[in-house]
Amino acid sequence: MKRIVLTGGGTAGHVSPNQALIPLLLEEGWEIHYIGTKNGIERSLIEPMQGVTYHAVSSGKLRRYFDLKNFTDPFRVIAGMFQSFGIIRRLKPSIVFSKGGFVSVPVVVGAALCRVPVVMHESDITPGLANKLCKPFARAVCTTFPECAKLLGDKGVQTGTPLRAQIFSGVREKGLQLAGFDGSKPVLMMIGGSLGAQTVNAVLRESLPALTRKYDVLHVCGKGNLDAGLEGTPGYRQFEYLSDDLPDAFACADIVLSRAGSNSLSELLALRKPALLIPYHSGRGDQVLNANSLKARGLAHVMIQADMNAESLPAAIDALWEDKDLLIQRLSAQEDANGTQAVLEQIHKYAKK
Repeated sequence: MKRIVLTGGGTAGHVSPNQALIPLLLEEGWEIHYIGTKNGIERSLIEPMQGVTYHAVSSGKLRRYFDLKNFTDPFRVIAGMFQSFGIIRRLKPSIVFSKGGFVSVPVVVGAALCRVPVVMHESDITPGLANKLCKPFARAVCTTFPECAKLLGDKGVQTGTPLRAQIFSGVREKGLQLAGFDGSKPVLMMIGGSLGAQTVNAVLRESLPALTRKYDVLHVCGKGNLDAGLEGTPGYRQFEYLSDDLPDAFACADIVLSRAGSNSLSELLALRKPALLIPYHSGRGDQVLNANSLKARGLAHVMIQADMNAESLPAAIDALWEDKDLLIQRLSAQEDANGTQAVLEQIHKYAKK
């Protein structure tokens, strides 16, 4: 039987592409194992999935800033390497696929020690620290952005990001029913992501009197960010989080306001949704780079957070609406943004027969 080890964690963005690959790998007859941390988000997302065996190892966070844990976490990483080495030596997989995040470092090193081929994926326009450390051990690094593939040299392969098949299954009428809209006005969907959504949430809500004159607003605001005072506002519906209903929400959205995380951008590209991006600026600034890449290719509008207020945001939304047909035309001319099959091809290419 073909056997594969998947890894990646720390954020949902380092897990969801693996979730997209798992059903197809199972269809192909792979025995699937996942190595993650004991308490990371990857465990809660992956362990309940049918057909996947989860293995927990130690890992430490790789920080670019001073923290006392920087003195102890390297020992956790080393412990994780030995644990991963033991698991991989016992399983003898044909290949390891790594989505990145700090948990991937001990797994990729463990695979290298066992001489198991590794294929990695980098979602952002520049490689993250974990993937930089792991690159020497990889046969290929799949990328979402062409700029990243060039940075990685011979190992870089632009594939796009694996996307879950469910995202394409939405029905507009169900989305309108979910939000309580009648379809007489265009639907603006705001989806904040997990990073810094509060600022965009606040300005969007301040802008509602102007926005709801022209648009129905479907607002996915993030856990703990509901505003009880806005319940029942005509033309506005808020949700903390959408899972099974998310495809229907996307299907009813005419235009989208979003942060610029790479997985969110991949979904917007694949769904051909005109978007105004408000990148979250932190760490290495990858969201700003991601957003500017799409802007340079004429595939999205971008607004810097510092320029966003209750006057400028409605004007920017109106500009997006005016430009939506051209954006849809450009988005439709792009190669398929769903990288699931292209990543599977790289796995097949390097797996030990």
